[in-house]
Amino acid sequence: MSTELLTQTHGKTLVMTLSGPANRNALSPQVHAAGIEALNMAESNPDIGAVVITGAGGHFCSGGDLQRLRHQRAHDLAGQAAALRSFHDWVLALRAFPKPVLAAVEGHASGAGVSLALACDAVCATSEARFHLSHVRAGLSPDGGLSVHLVRALGRQRAWMAMALGDTHTAADWQAWGLVHSLCEPGQALSRALTVTEQLSAQAPSAIAAMKELCNSADNRLAEHLNDELQQFMVTLAKPEAGAAIEAFFQRQPA
Repeated sequence: MSTELLTQTHGKTLVMTLSGPANRNALSPQVHAAGIEALNMAESNPDIGAVVITGAGGHFCSGGDLQRLRHQRAHDLAGQAAALRSFHDWVLALRAFPKPVLAAVEGHASGAGVSLALACDAVCATSEARFHLSHVRAGLSPDGGLSVHLVRALGRQRAWMAMALGDTHTAADWQAWGLVHSLCEPGQALSRALTVTEQLSAQAPSAIAAMKELCNSADNRLAEHLNDELQQFMVTLAKPEAGAAIEAFFQRQPA
């Protein structure tokens, strides 16, 4: 079954839950569209002061659906480009959203799931959370703003090496590098994120929105960079190496 995006209100916070335990909450164009729609509704609702994105089943998000990517690579590259563009539209919507957006990360975040977490304003993660920079393991380049966000936080050399080697990082690593706002015990990521959003919702909304816009404008090339990532992703997807890496992934999976 494909992932659904479930929404529920906790106080003044809208919680968006990626729910697809069978594939560890893999993303899809339907999820992207639902995410944008939920943000539009939350922006116009004065009773919503913040948004939290989390995952069901003890994990955050496994990234793109490799089964779907495998099919699109063979039969519909144009459709895959449109799907990636819809993901990038969601990333841009998250950054343009005038209210705080937090990621609550339990378990594993991989590939585009890492990109989604970094598109949020802050990340709350459990001590057992793991962030997998897994694009290269499928023969692919990063998407969703991953490369620009890592370079800003880590510097070009460390960011490039981490992506090129397909590194896995702990939440403690990411907190030390300024990519995770706060750590908590397993099972407490959503609770911690809701505590933070409660504090943020108590602040002046106009000031919060202004601060977010100023932080975004400090480097306003994200939209152009997302287009660069899309172009490179489609080039690498069409290469034989990507096909071999994706097939190797499925050959390693149990029936």
